[in-house]
Amino acid sequence: VAGRTVRDEDLLTPAARMMAESKAIDVRSLTGTGRHGRITKGDIILALNAGTQFPALAAPAPAPAAAPAAAPATAAAAAPPLPPPVSVGEVVMTDVGYEETNASGMRKVISKRLTASFAEVPHFYVDVEVELDALLAFRKELKANHEVAVSVNDLVIRSAGLALRDVPEANAFWNGSAAELNDTVDISVAVATPTGLITPIVQNVDKKGLVDITTDVKDLAGRAKTGKLAPEEYQGGTFTISNLGMFGINQFSAVINQPQGCIMAVGGGTRTVVVDSKESEPRVATIMTARVSCDRRVVDEAIAAQYLQAFQFYMNEPQLLMM
Repeated sequence: VAGRTVRDEDLLTPAARMMAESKAIDVRSLTGTGRHGRITKGDIILALNAGTQFPALAAPAPAPAAAPAAAPATAAAAAPPLPPPVSVGEVVMTDVGYEETNASGMRKVISKRLTASFAEVPHFYVDVEVELDALLAFRKELKANHEVAVSVNDLVIRSAGLALRDVPEANAFWNGSAAELNDTVDISVAVATPTGLITPIVQNVDKKGLVDITTDVKDLAGRAKTGKLAPEEYQGGTFTISNLGMFGINQFSAVINQPQGCIMAVGGGTRTVVVDSKESEPRVATIMTARVSCDRRVVDEAIAAQYLQAFQFYMNEPQLLMM
């Protein structure tokens, strides 16, 4: 197909591949609308709705029969004896006083869900360093020339939304048996409240301007802290951002908010000496670390890297956040 530059093994997005296999159709003749000509699930749906007939998907070649397993060696059959238990002696309790605080209902739910997530979800982590100086200057310019006040977190949210638009495979979730791509970019933003952490949702981030995002975040965070959010305002979301930069934290790892496929942990900016190349002079820049925790069933390492590259690009080119 003309204009296609993607490798054959990457031609279909994960959702498109699952759909094609479930319908047993060969869709490789389609002209894809994804990056580099990739075929998306939407391309297949539109083609099927238009009455396009696809050839049947060729059945995979049968795998060669496995050789019979060798009989285990007799010498290895006997397990080595266990060492004797180690005695730690009597445990002495101190008389130091303590106060027991009952967990709120929200904290009990958080504990249960995050314990299940960390136990059940195969987490892996990818991080990137982002230079913030251009973004901080852009923020000051908005305030001085346009009287628009936005926070660094608002700019992070907007950059993440555009990156998820460009890399939709990272905007996905696990449905219990397969990964599915979301149709919208709805970002859950972690907010600390007296009763626990809650994640109100900024909807359609990729389609909203900075002013709208700032307004939504202020409104949602304010009502979250007073317990006035409706369930639909914090249940759901397609991707989560947790930012601890305002608390002086440089970097951390976050636990995935199931069934979402990713959560991004954002640290604060630190003044760091950087060298751009062997020929350049050292300089001081403000560097922020963003670390994405990914569900390996939903997102692989390459997709995670593509998302972080796109996120870094928008953070380095803040003027694009206004478009």
